[in-house]
Amino acid sequence: MKKLINAADDVVHEALEGMALAHGDLIRVNYDPAYIVRADAPVQGKVGIVSGGGSGHEPLHGGFVGRGMLDAACPGAVFTSPTPDQMQAATEAVDGGAGVLHIVKNYTGDVVNFEMAAELAEAEGSNVRSVVVDDDVAVKDSLYTAGRRGVGGTVLLEKVVGAAAERGDDLDAVVALAERVNANVRTMGMALTSCTVPAAGEPTFTLGEDEMEIGIGIHGEPGRERLPLQPADRIVDRLLSPILEDLPFSAGDQTLLFVNGMGGTPLIELYIVFRHAASVLRDRGITVQRSLVGNWITSLEMAGTSLTLLRLDDEMTQLWDAPVLTPALRKGV
Repeated sequence: MKKLINAADDVVHEALEGMALAHGDLIRVNYDPAYIVRADAPVQGKVGIVSGGGSGHEPLHGGFVGRGMLDAACPGAVFTSPTPDQMQAATEAVDGGAGVLHIVKNYTGDVVNFEMAAELAEAEGSNVRSVVVDDDVAVKDSLYTAGRRGVGGTVLLEKVVGAAAERGDDLDAVVALAERVNANVRTMGMALTSCTVPAAGEPTFTLGEDEMEIGIGIHGEPGRERLPLQPADRIVDRLLSPILEDLPFSAGDQTLLFVNGMGGTPLIELYIVFRHAASVLRDRGITVQRSLVGNWITSLEMAGTSLTLLRLDDEMTQLWDAPVLTPALRKGV
């Protein structure tokens, strides 16, 4: 294992210290329990937006804390759900009196712990609602979930919903928007290599030099099938076809196309992926109105990609375009 770390047990804590030093103008970091919160929290009269999950998917979620996106994020150990006390503390830290929305990826530990945290926070007087993200079309169930996994769609949902909360929407409106985004977004991913969790010290799974895994999860969960490596365009076809069939998407749809790297994929390859995906959508009469390309929800150093397609309406497009100022995503400011 070759990694820029000191000790496996210190990875998350030392990364949080680094974030606090690098982005002290945007965020504050609490260490016990661990959570990241926007520097001006709580914002009075604003719905607080809280998310979180295991570390190792950076910049998700901590990199998206700031104006126009998340109010707080709870980092667990690598690929491990954060604890209810983290989530409760983060919820109370951002409660400005207008209620708090939990955005929860559909992994069993995350769902159970966020439910417990919501109950604890409500006992202390907070008004908490939750939306579970389950955009992955690869599998119905996995080792980590009951139902579909929450993956790339989480990034888009956090941005759109965060913008709505920033403009002053009330809790009911923010929840309804989050549910609408989740209903209109689909994702499929693949891997060229495994990743190595620091505490494990060895790859999560093994792929041959000429193999790829289609439908992989962000923790290295098994996908739909393992196949011989193919050219990029054929890989895109395998990822995009089940996405388009699932919703289904159809001619005339306005969409946001998100091509994500899994942590070890260079941008030059991601743009090759985007090129063909956009071409396929154009041929089907589907308009790519907005785009996002880069390593935004990762799996440590895994090489691979995921495609996410969000069917936009006018409000979603307006909120996607709204200003955002976070450590990872900044525009319009």
